Amino acid sequence: QVHLVESGGGSVQAGGSLRLSCAATGYTSRSYCMGWFRQAPGKEREGVAIIDSDGTIAYADSVKGRFTISKDNAKNTLSLQMNSLKPEDTAMYYCASDRGCSDCNGGYCIRYEYNYWGQGTQVTVSS
Repeated sequence: QVHLVESGGGSVQAGGSLRLSCAATGYTSRSYCMGWFRQAPGKEREGVAIIDSDGTIAYADSVKGRFTISKDNAKNTLSLQMNSLKPEDTAMYYCASDRGCSDCNGGYCIRYEYNYWGQGTQVTVSS
């Protein structure tokens, strides 16, 4: 069984920081895409940051310069450092992966339909 377990969400004021973590079990993620998505009520799920098997990263334009994704292949963990948070960042954040995705080039890892998802962790940013 593949499990993705997220942690690190919370409530912060605008301009603050949070660090999200995702631990994968039952799955060796080093060869596949792994990333963060978010969804606010009434909106579609949005790709935030994804890293592929060779370290290529795709960020949503809205988070470039503020968020940093990183992956520890040895530990099968994924992190998202979120700085300069804005109220528009408020959403449920999910980590995702799939053996069918290995490439972020051309933005395909953002458009890919992932099968492995975490339970989500809520991020709330107040103004």
